[in-house]
Amino acid sequence: MTAIASAAPAAEPSCYSRLTNEWVCSAYWTDRREEILDALVQHVAITAVAVVVGLALAFPLALLARRFPWLESSIMALSTGLYTIPSLALFPLLVPFTGLTATTVVIGLALYALTILVRALLEGLRSVPADTREAAQGLGYGSARLLVRVELPLALPVVMAGLRVATVSTVALTTVGSLVAYGGLGNLIKDGVTSNFRAELLTAAVLCVVLAIALDVLLVLAERLMTPWARGARS
Repeated sequence: MTAIASAAPAAEPSCYSRLTNEWVCSAYWTDRREEILDALVQHVAITAVAVVVGLALAFPLALLARRFPWLESSIMALSTGLYTIPSLALFPLLVPFTGLTATTVVIGLALYALTILVRALLEGLRSVPADTREAAQGLGYGSARLLVRVELPLALPVVMAGLRVATVSTVALTTVGSLVAYGGLGNLIKDGVTSNFRAELLTAAVLCVVLAIALDVLLVLAERLMTPWARGARS
């Protein structure tokens, strides 16, 4: 008695399997969706916190540099000197103090942002016309009120331009955080390079670019909302 077996057709290999390993693969986006979203969320969170911390550090330094001109060169030299340290060296230097945590990446990125943010804040405050300050002081504005109500709003366009550069730069540098396993999309890029996983590598790289553009657009829109008086001048 002869048994006739009907062989089922073999399933085609996935577009991101070892046999195909395509650059563009929708199956990878579906199958690894949670992994991709987790990496993207981590990337956004680290970038946002690092920029906020950098801004919090840069603001008093800029005020000190303006208040005491003899300190300006030292402050600028310090912030610029930090930026010259390669990230491949800076993050490992922080590990003994902060461990293999996201804090290591945030501190490193915040220090890198200082160069751009301190200069932007300082130039923005200096761009406020002297007669505007004098008029405000003549109306009884004290130093703190003058800074908050007059100088900072008028300095905002210059400050926002620097903040945009710092944010885009931080998005790119966050990927280096993969050295301590907290690089967001950088973790996927590192894994893609190591394992020659094309779909993972391209997806993470494209998302980095899209994220940088999206954050830049959001900051432009935020600037327009915060400076309604400047719309007429732009148009």
